[in-house]
Amino acid sequence: MISQTELLKAYQKFVKGKNKKIDVQQFMLNFEEELVILWRDVNSGSYRHGKYEHFRVFDPKLREIDKASVRDRIVHQLVYDYLVKIFDRTFYFYSFAARKGKGTHQAIKVFRKMFLHANRNFRNPVFVLKCDIEKFFASIDRKILFLLIARKIKNEQYIFLIKQIVESFYRGIPLGNLTSQIFANIYLNELDRFVKHHLKIKRYIRYMDDFVILGKDRNELLGITEKINHFLKIELKVNLHPRKIIIRKLVQGVDFLGYVVFPYHSILRTKTRKRLLRRIEARQKDCQLGKVSFTKFAQTINSYFGILKHCSSFKLRRKILSLVGEEVS
Repeated sequence: MISQTELLKAYQKFVKGKNKKIDVQQFMLNFEEELVILWRDVNSGSYRHGKYEHFRVFDPKLREIDKASVRDRIVHQLVYDYLVKIFDRTFYFYSFAARKGKGTHQAIKVFRKMFLHANRNFRNPVFVLKCDIEKFFASIDRKILFLLIARKIKNEQYIFLIKQIVESFYRGIPLGNLTSQIFANIYLNELDRFVKHHLKIKRYIRYMDDFVILGKDRNELLGITEKINHFLKIELKVNLHPRKIIIRKLVQGVDFLGYVVFPYHSILRTKTRKRLLRRIEARQKDCQLGKVSFTKFAQTINSYFGILKHCSSFKLRRKILSLVGEEVS
């Protein structure tokens, strides 16, 4: 049985930082009664996942987002916390997405360290294979996903809830669900195992469905690509994006996780840089028109500086300050 304490903890984690959202406020008005009803439904087997609210965002490309109800998102938090405890310790160490103590900046640091170790002060040629999976979240096979989860889970209540979440969407898994992060890592942990244990690749890093492999020979990396794509098609029913299979030397710069990575430094992608400047100009206009406060505007600028501190960005920071003035920094 799932305890009321477990559900309450999930609720408290879910609402943190969301108490200004209208749907969350409405739930909070009568949260004790709502949680009791939810607890009964979860344990009696009468819980049914509701419908999603669909919307689109540009970040920077068009993304289809589907948002579940507050009630369902509390269940997502409950299931997410349960699965992380069981699965996270089984994941490949250099899988960096949606995991505590990991993230994009750690992934880039490790990527660079792996390259320098393999390159031995530029005496050995090193090539980088970069790939991602085409329409990954929409392409996930839900039957395979559920089987991968169910083989490690014994708790019947959680099995029931996981099945409700997995089957709640019409295709793949939705980008908006918290559970989709852990589901994706469980799914692609099979790829990690194949790469490390079957192909015996030493230098491999994955961030969600983006991954890089370091090797000494371009043809060898092409052969590895074919083996990986075959495995993905047969075992996981997904495909590498054919236009995003790239092999090049790191000294030429490799586009990875929003940055162009070089052996000793990183820079922002050109598209990201232009988009950032456009957003700052738009936010500045909103501030001048009184649509946002100066404090909010300054917070936006400082958050961008937080991103830029992880790459070589002196000229870009100077340009931002020339646009908005020194007082916001």
